[in-house]
Parts: sequence; C-alpha cells; structure tokens
Amino acid sequence: MVNFSLEGKVALVTGASYGIGFAIATAFAQAGATIVFNDIKQELVDKGLAAYKEKGINAHGYVCDVTNEEAVNAFVAQVEKEVGVIDILVNNAGIIKRIPMCDMTAAQFRQVIDVDLNAPFIVSKAVIPSMIKKGHGKIINICSMMSELGRETVSAYAAAKGGLKMLTRNIASEYGEFNIQCNGIGPGYIATPQTAPLRERQADGSRHPFDAFIVAKTPAARWGTPEDLMGPAVFLASDASNFVNGHVLYVDGGILAYIGKQPK
Repeated sequence: MVNFSLEGKVALVTGASYGIGFAIATAFAQAGATIVFNDIKQELVDKGLAAYKEKGINAHGYVCDVTNEEAVNAFVAQVEKEVGVIDILVNNAGIIKRIPMCDMTAAQFRQVIDVDLNAPFIVSKAVIPSMIKKGHGKIINICSMMSELGRETVSAYAAAKGGLKMLTRNIASEYGEFNIQCNGIGPGYIATPQTAPLRERQADGSRHPFDAFIVAKTPAARWGTPEDLMGPAVFLASDASNFVNGHVLYVDGGILAYIGKQPK
C-alpha cells in the first residue's frame, strides 16, 4: 500500500547496530527508506554496517554518544549534509540496570535516566527544527511496559520510560501543528541480547524461572522477537499514521491486558 511506503525518506534509528533498532531499521529499508544509525563505539558501528550489508542494505553508520548534546548536534548536522534531512527519528538507544532500588547508587540511577530519557530529548530537539522547515516529521520513541507496570530491580528504567511516555505526549502536543507526529512503541518482553540472561536454560534443562513467569503471564505464551516490532514501526513512520499523535502502541503479546490465570 502506498500509505505505508517510506520511499525517499531518511530515517535515523539510534543504537541500531543490533536488536530492536536493527529490526526496525531493516523494516524501514524494506519500505524504501535510507537508513542512518549510530552507536557509541566504532566496533559496534562496524558490526552494524556488516549486518546491514548482509541484508543488502546500504546503511550509513556514525559514532555518537546520544547523551552528549554537542556531539548530537554535530552528528545531525553531518547527517543532513552527507545523507539528507531526517524525516523519521526512532529514539531506540537505551540501557537497563537490574539492581534493587536501595542497592542502586544515585550515579547509576542518573546514568539510566541520561540514556533512556535525556538522550531522546536531546536527539528530538536536534531534528525537530529541520522537520518544521520541511513541513513534516515522524518521531518514534521506544517506550516500555514498565511505564505502566512496576517490578522489582528496575526502578531507574521504569522511571525513565515513564518520563519518555510523557515526553512523547508533550512533543506531540507542542509540535503537532507543524505536521510532526510523535508516538511511542512499548515493547513487551523481547528476546534480545539485553534480555538473554533472563532466558538462559538451567543446568537441568528447565526454563529460567523468570522465563517461565513471562511466558505464563503473556497471553501469546511466548517472548516477542525484534521482528514483531517491524510492522508497528513502519505504520508509525509512514503516512498511514498521519492522524495518530501522542500514542504509545504496546507490542506486548497482550501482557498489559491480562490479569493472569485463575488458580485451580
């Protein structure tokens, strides 16, 4: 369908050397977009470029720390000069620290907030002026179910993602009049390198207790995959979502809708 085409668009996906960001950028490329991504180290950028090349995608990779406002402004200016004005931004770069709140230092808490909340603010602020000049733009923030649910050991992550949900709504409110749509995707539990420790098989071959818990808690009865996010991301990046603004689309296998099975 024409409405889902991204032909002629330049898409920046932060932290997209692998995982969710890589899957989303791959989907954008398949829909016709030119792909730009960054990572914090050259070796990660090189690995990403090689992975895109294997899929026949000529991506543009850059080293940039998205928590550094000066570096981000220079990066965006370089992309605009070398590739073109950014039509689509996906704020995907993120970290998580699984530490009980009372064991977490303030510095560790700030680091998570810096990457997961401040960075999307910084990158969005850098691309919005050119989107306004161009007369359109799409911003997709990778949010989380943890903006809706609580769980032990992820206080900093949940706080950051809750803030990102509200940043999403406020960008939509402030810049919607300029034909800029800002929405979020809230992944459920996705099988990525970041969640691999939670899915490790036990010595006796049984599921990790958390793995079993999540499968039982999810109506789809499985973990999500990065590929599950491809369609929703293309929708939010395309003209098909031009009247969708300030929304977080949860791609979670139904976990937020489910209270769990009644005990027998």
